[in-house]
Amino acid sequence: MRKKYLQQNVYQALQTRLHFIFKEFDTIYISFSGGKDSGLLLNILLEFRDRYYPLRTIGVFHQDFEAQYSMTTEYVEETFYTLEKRVNVELYWLCLPMATRTALSSYEMYWYPWDDTKKDCWVRPMPQHDYVINLDHNPITTYRYKMHQEDLAKQFGRWYRRTHGHKKTICLLGIRADESLQRYSGFINKKYAYKEKCWITKHFKEVWTASPLYDWSVEDIWHAYYLFDFPYNKLYDLYYKAGLTVSQMRVASPFQDYAKDSLNLYRIIDFQMWVKLLGRVQGANFTMIYGKTKAMGYRKVTLPEGHTWKSYTQFLLATLPTRLRQNYIKKFNKSITFWHTVGGGLEEETIQELEEHGYRIKRNGISNHTIFKNSRIIFLDKIPDNTDDIKSTKDIPSWKRMCFCILKNDHICRFMGFGLTREQQRQLNYLKEKYNSLEELGNE
Repeated sequence: MRKKYLQQNVYQALQTRLHFIFKEFDTIYISFSGGKDSGLLLNILLEFRDRYYPLRTIGVFHQDFEAQYSMTTEYVEETFYTLEKRVNVELYWLCLPMATRTALSSYEMYWYPWDDTKKDCWVRPMPQHDYVINLDHNPITTYRYKMHQEDLAKQFGRWYRRTHGHKKTICLLGIRADESLQRYSGFINKKYAYKEKCWITKHFKEVWTASPLYDWSVEDIWHAYYLFDFPYNKLYDLYYKAGLTVSQMRVASPFQDYAKDSLNLYRIIDFQMWVKLLGRVQGANFTMIYGKTKAMGYRKVTLPEGHTWKSYTQFLLATLPTRLRQNYIKKFNKSITFWHTVGGGLEEETIQELEEHGYRIKRNGISNHTIFKNSRIIFLDKIPDNTDDIKSTKDIPSWKRMCFCILKNDHICRFMGFGLTREQQRQLNYLKEKYNSLEELGNE
């Protein structure tokens, strides 16, 4: 999709979008993470509300992942303290046990912030405020114990709508398209967009999410902070002094895929928190030390003597716990079946290179998942052991790619092109049916 430039700057476009939101939706709340994007959106939203719609109530939702920089906690505390003094603002600070993916361990796919069975090793005390939602004070009726973090965020939106008269509800997110290609593609492929607005997506019946900052650049974000003098998370100052690039400055759980490369920064910037992290999630210290070495599949891995990549992959699978092993096997089998029956979209240069190197392949129509409608390619022989001889792309199947997923603790298998799948499709369908029935009961 080609970008279309308007005769207005991003701030003016944001003001237009906020007017649209306030006119179209009865109930509005914002998800505040403690990062630069959601922090800026929160401040602009409240100033906009005060100027144009002073009687409207805004909800502020913070999903607390327990393990984070001390400066992020301080920023969140200061922000909520300020919000307590504002009129028509509702505060929700969630500290419930939830399943959060970890890329640090070869034995655990998830860790659980605020796990009530591990209070003795929490990295920080439970926040003490009337608006904190935890197991001792949990009004969210659709919460399931240790449910996935993303499901919890969605179910909060469903619950928020119910408690506000079942009115049309929207959650504002500080998500921008230029953060990653995955987020960019998410905006241009909107199947459930609201009134053809690519930045508004449906979650449930009458529950939507909006990303009104979607076309802002990171330069726009920091320029706005400078112009309006809004408070921000001072962790970014330390990131800057540490020499990080803009793309590396993430305020996220230190155990996720995107954050594990910066684990060493915790040891340097927030050493007291680092000590607590060591005892919280298995593999934290190992990843900090070896995260950018062969041990984690970061640099060129040497195949052990006597092994092929297939046999080495099978060896590694045999060392894993049953649940994790089955997770990888299902994804590997799905990939193998896909490349033998459906095929992936490849550029003509790659197709020609495959044929020149003797790979037996076959065209199978046109891919709908590539921008230029590339041909889908099926492999007629067994999946290659490695494809090191193909230089034009890495997006072709091999046992070496599967092996790297295991070495990287890549439980989702992003390295093989898989998206973020959290549960079996059967389980998801069951939950959808369950919650749809609850919705129907609630509307009776």
